[in-house]
Amino acid sequence: MKVSKWFFVIMIVSFLKPQISFGVSEISQEFLKFAKKSEVFDWMVGVRRKIHENPELGYQEFETSKVIREELDKLGISYKHPIAVTGVVGFLGSGEPPFVALRADMDALSIQEMVEWKHKSKVPGKMHACGHDGHVTMLLGAAKILKSHSHLLKGTVVLVFQPAEEGGGGAKQVVDSGSLENVKAIFGLHVFPQPPLGQVFSKSGAILAGSGVFEAVITGKGGHAAIPHHSIDPILAASNVVVSLQHLVSRETDPLDSQVVTVAKFHGGGAFNVIPDSVTIGGTFRAFSKQSFMQLKQRIEEVIVGQASVHRCNASVTFGSKDKPFFPATINHEGLHKFFQEIAGDVLGVDNVKEMLPLTGAEDFSFYQEIIPGYFYFIGMNDGKKGTPASLHSPFFELNEDVLPYGAALQATLAARYLGQTLDLERHQHVEL
Repeated sequence: MKVSKWFFVIMIVSFLKPQISFGVSEISQEFLKFAKKSEVFDWMVGVRRKIHENPELGYQEFETSKVIREELDKLGISYKHPIAVTGVVGFLGSGEPPFVALRADMDALSIQEMVEWKHKSKVPGKMHACGHDGHVTMLLGAAKILKSHSHLLKGTVVLVFQPAEEGGGGAKQVVDSGSLENVKAIFGLHVFPQPPLGQVFSKSGAILAGSGVFEAVITGKGGHAAIPHHSIDPILAASNVVVSLQHLVSRETDPLDSQVVTVAKFHGGGAFNVIPDSVTIGGTFRAFSKQSFMQLKQRIEEVIVGQASVHRCNASVTFGSKDKPFFPATINHEGLHKFFQEIAGDVLGVDNVKEMLPLTGAEDFSFYQEIIPGYFYFIGMNDGKKGTPASLHSPFFELNEDVLPYGAALQATLAARYLGQTLDLERHQHVEL
């Protein structure tokens, strides 16, 4: 009887295996089809435009957070709030392990929108010029997809609506809150203006640079511009500092180890005939490894202090702050890269999954990757209808809303398929033990 029973079970499993496998791959297309339904797409567009009209800066996303919580309430999804001041962390699925997270950033930029359209920013000097309104909408879209297909979830999906990505390091505060304590992997995306709609771009390993900021006050002795020998000119000293800082990359860095030093702030003096007492300069520096980053930081301080001394000035240098912490490099997990390529290929087609070179931009998504395996990717949104799209952080930036279903479906599929594969692997390992 035992032999007959096990033979019967094996025959049933063998018979069902093609359907089970087919069903898993079908999830991808089902999710995309669901996201493209007119009622779902129109809902996402409405949410995105509501957020776009009311942009809020880092740690000030109170109304954005309210919109998110209202939509989660309508979907019947539980959440915790506030996390990291304005953040929201939602939960759907079984409530049991395994746990996987999806992340969207909420904050806007201090930019005056120059695009004239019905849903233009209503807040002077603030704009969603980096697509974070779209990121939030796509995560809500993924939540709607997953809620409607909750019977497919073999674990728990954690929805991370994060504040203050634009320099404020909101991700670090989310990490410090303990909200991701049981999460085994996290996925994040970013819209990409120039590449074609529906294509995704990423790579294994370092994809974005580590980033830091510095500020220096160079102090001399003010006086009349017509009698410079009675003064100690901090403008001359600061000018030489700026030039010397450029030599750190051109003459001290391995050409194959990409680094950036940019002085983007130079303030000194207020009259054409007065040498000021001091000049303030500031900027950013980037590198793809912690070792290169710390070496660059050390040399920036040495150059500023040394050059100021050459010109008889004093200099004080500060790096980062509580409001602007250092961002580590964004490093994609190798195993998740292979997983992402498989899933993205199922959702978008293999030909639409592209490898990319690393960028010297920075992302605080890297804080998540320091504690758990994480994967970050870009999604194109150029449909060729408006010529060359404006870049991120431009006052003319426009988000192509046709990208919303693609991002929502892809995020939802990554979460659902990750849970399924993880649970199956854990069961297999348990059986082997």
